[in-house]
Amino acid sequence: MLAPFATRSFRFQWPADLLTSWAFEMETIILGWYVLTETGSVLWLTTFGALQYLGTLIAPLYGVAGDRLGHKSLLLGMRFAYAAFACTLLAFAALGAVTPLVVLIVSACMGLVRPSDLGVRSALIAETMPAHTLISALSISRTTTDSARVAGALAGAGLFGLFGMAPAYVIIASFYTVGAFMMLGDTAPLRHVQLAMTPDEAAGKSPWLDLKEGVAHTWNTPVLLALVSLAFLTNLVAFPLTSGLMPYVAKNLYGLDQTGLGFLVASFAAGALIGSIVLSNARSGMRLTRLMMTSSLIWFAMLFVFAQMPGPRSAIPCLIIGGIMQSFSMVSLQISLLRESGERFRGRVMGVRMMAIYSLPLGLLAAGPLIELMGYRAMASLYALVGLVFTAVIALRWRGALWRS
Repeated sequence: MLAPFATRSFRFQWPADLLTSWAFEMETIILGWYVLTETGSVLWLTTFGALQYLGTLIAPLYGVAGDRLGHKSLLLGMRFAYAAFACTLLAFAALGAVTPLVVLIVSACMGLVRPSDLGVRSALIAETMPAHTLISALSISRTTTDSARVAGALAGAGLFGLFGMAPAYVIIASFYTVGAFMMLGDTAPLRHVQLAMTPDEAAGKSPWLDLKEGVAHTWNTPVLLALVSLAFLTNLVAFPLTSGLMPYVAKNLYGLDQTGLGFLVASFAAGALIGSIVLSNARSGMRLTRLMMTSSLIWFAMLFVFAQMPGPRSAIPCLIIGGIMQSFSMVSLQISLLRESGERFRGRVMGVRMMAIYSLPLGLLAAGPLIELMGYRAMASLYALVGLVFTAVIALRWRGALWRS
């Protein structure tokens, strides 16, 4: 489990990812609650959630940039951009000029960059880590996101409730800034990282041709196409229920305040953290695609049960189990993509995978009208059933690629 920390680059990247992930979750909780309470509209809330994933449309271009410039240089620029956006919103909060419209504008700017963060950081780990530690490294890396959803959600809700937006944003901006500077600390990695394309190769090719090659490689490789299809499905109908719509569940279904919202989000994240820690001890030859498909089915089943729960006491166990299954599924998917894509196409394949996240804002935007039409429980049940059916379709359609040893 601790083997990845023997690599110098990982010792700097892991805490940098941790601070950035904590800032992500604190920011999401605070701004989501602010938009919902100020407007009282689920449509505004789903719009806010959707704007955070605006950059998924250009995610493949981040993959091209990573292959050409190096994933560390790309990630460093992204991290300093987060700090700049957070400082902008801090300035508005300090001046008392924050409005829901300002929040949406800054969220849209952040959303152009943020969705590709997980893919770029995973590609950087795959570049710098020895192959036999890849499962442990990516599982431990995932704990930065999962722990952030536990502690970051609780801290964000508590700070906002006690002190207001401006003091809370001082901490968020500080986390982004310190995390960005920590990425500069790795000046002498143990392994020399080679770019997917040398500068001479890159100079003679169009970035659009690189993008086309990455998409074609994904489309023509059955296991990659199956993995991206599952990523699209889970972002469309699973993640909206446990991320963007959770403030609506807490406030409108269970009558909770922002602290109660933090506990709901933290419950799902605690399960995901448990799953990541368990998977970090898995052996390198494990059949990850089998684990991924089985866990996905259980995950959707738990979301269906969660939608029927009358209160937070009965909902929290469903969220914890669902979080464990989500971690088994998504970490396995990430590792399988990095293994199957090959070094030459790694960045571009991860870019295509990040583009699949665009289904999440589509799922959120569709959820708003569906909630007004049929209610939250019926909408959530429908999403979970769609997930179960199409996960089974993916398992059958690409069974040769997914169920092999």
